[in-house]
Amino acid sequence: MLAENIKGRRVQAGLSQEQLAEQLQVSRQAVTKWETGAGIPDIENLRAIAVLFGITLDELLGDVSEDAAARGHLHESVTEYDIDGEKRFDITFAGAASVVVEGCDSEKVRVELASDTIPDVQRVCKVKIDDIRKRIDIDVKRLEGLSETKAKEGLRLTVRLPQRYVDEVELAGNAVSLAVRHLAAERFEFSGRLSAVELDDVSGHVELNCNDDLDIRCVALDGRLDVNQLSATSKLRIAEGTPFESIVRGIGNHILYQRAGAPCDDFSLHGDEATACTTVIELNGMRSELTISVDAPGA
Repeated sequence: MLAENIKGRRVQAGLSQEQLAEQLQVSRQAVTKWETGAGIPDIENLRAIAVLFGITLDELLGDVSEDAAARGHLHESVTEYDIDGEKRFDITFAGAASVVVEGCDSEKVRVELASDTIPDVQRVCKVKIDDIRKRIDIDVKRLEGLSETKAKEGLRLTVRLPQRYVDEVELAGNAVSLAVRHLAAERFEFSGRLSAVELDDVSGHVELNCNDDLDIRCVALDGRLDVNQLSATSKLRIAEGTPFESIVRGIGNHILYQRAGAPCDDFSLHGDEATACTTVIELNGMRSELTISVDAPGA
């Protein structure tokens, strides 16, 4: 879990709680809360912790979802709805620590809200699902009593979509991390605020409209990824040997390349090879920088 991860990294680095607090410019009591699970760092502190320990946000947060899947959650709410045909899914949410959108073999939409720190999650969060012809609107609302800060510290949202009926998906909201898994969609578009993104077994056209600095981990993508940003510096990690074409559009944008943590020459495909490639990475917007970094096998 996150608490154990922070404590383990601190001990491994040979730091006391006071020393870690000093480097992060927070109180020792804050570090104690993080390591006991009584509190969760905000986005800026999560970034600072990841930088200090030399890991990514994806790695720091990944342990949370893996542990949660293994042990379940203290508090949860589940909403399901039957689907009878191909649909476009419009999903909005008002703050979450992590969001997972994944395809499934069921014929039901399943929306899961889970938390270890929000005991009345069923009361302070409401899920509204509207079936409008060829569109399904899913609105996850925060009610009075749950601030966005608290939601982004302790609420986990998982939306499972029946793969056979998925046409397009639009997702909007503010979260720390987003994972899209086992999903084929004509288009998947996210708009809002994020720190970390994972794309695993995804096919189609993915658009990320986010002006925050992103840490994007592309495990498996067959299709197009558009990163649309203004004045941001983001990183995209891919596996060694992944063939892709890169495109830069907009004003003042740059794509850089990195291997083993060091700058390197452009290793994307060009010319006839690029024409035959099924994976395209495009940077759009203004004054933004995207570093494409190779992950070694097993990293």
